Amino acid sequence: MQQKINASNLNASGGFFDVVKKTQRLEDLAIQIEVTPDFWNRPELSAPVLKEKKLLEISLGTANRLKRYIDDLDAAIELAGDGDDDYLAEAKSLLGILVADLTSVEAQSLLSGELDTNAAIVSINAGAGGTESCDWAQMLFRMYLRYAERKGWKTEIYDSLSGDTAGIRNATFEVQGDFAYGLLKCESGVHRLVRISPYDSNARRHTSFASIFVTAVVDDSIVIDINPADLRVDTYRSSGAGGQHVNKTDSAIRITHIPTNTVVTCQTQRSQHQNRDQAMKLLRSALYDRELAERRKAQDALEATKSDISFGHQIRSYVLHPYQLVKDHRTEFESHTPSEVLDGDLDSFINRFLEESFKQSQLSGK
Repeated sequence: MQQKINASNLNASGGFFDVVKKTQRLEDLAIQIEVTPDFWNRPELSAPVLKEKKLLEISLGTANRLKRYIDDLDAAIELAGDGDDDYLAEAKSLLGILVADLTSVEAQSLLSGELDTNAAIVSINAGAGGTESCDWAQMLFRMYLRYAERKGWKTEIYDSLSGDTAGIRNATFEVQGDFAYGLLKCESGVHRLVRISPYDSNARRHTSFASIFVTAVVDDSIVIDINPADLRVDTYRSSGAGGQHVNKTDSAIRITHIPTNTVVTCQTQRSQHQNRDQAMKLLRSALYDRELAERRKAQDALEATKSDISFGHQIRSYVLHPYQLVKDHRTEFESHTPSEVLDGDLDSFINRFLEESFKQSQLSGK
């Protein structure tokens, strides 16, 4: 018996997405932005308006996307009812996409942080262990790039330092997408790998560590007071592939914020000016995150996870030998397909962490 899926709730006022009301509110905000004098030069006024506008655009975009999936699924189900196997396969595929999208929407609904909708800056650092840890850092680097690709997000690499033999010592990149920071902040911490080393001629099992640290990209509406006198700016020649221009000029930038000893680097742009702009962007985000961490020091374990990239501090273990398992030690969630996880299939881990965090916040009354 066929059952037609009703997408009207996505469009009805008062429905789950309340499309009519939100569309009207978006139009009202557009008028407010247009008629408010000096709107763009008054962050204290523009910031909350732009934040609300962004959330409305994300919600309406999601509603429209889900409606398209439902309409296509309705059509495929109707045609499959005539005995067409191709349309049946298409219906199953669309249903899988719809379920995954709804799961993502559910996870996003648990995010309420001020910066959760912002882009994210991800830093990866290899732990002690030489080539093994550098290779593991490279694997994590690829995993997060693949995760972003699966989401349809954009990425921009700011800095990457190769290991002596293989892999990378560290890398920093930006991820731009809806709720990028809100979702990726769940990944901050130490990640542990257990496997038979491809670099060990005796084929022994090795344990490697690497740390992930995620900060939000701070937009211009948040004022970060940085005194130029507190900065030390060094230039150096970019390393690695990048074309003749990159390798023959001192275009790479390293900025040190002396009072906090915060160091950021960027070497992926062609000009020194571009690298400086990107490095300042990284510095603003790092200083803002530092300020937030100090405010919540009593309950925030984020900084503690950075302090020791070694056994006993990991948030997640990836075991490739003697069995296949990825386990998140914060939620006890497990996957027995590490190859898929390392290919960017992280939604289940992130969603479970958000669910557990939400439950804990409800119990604590926060």
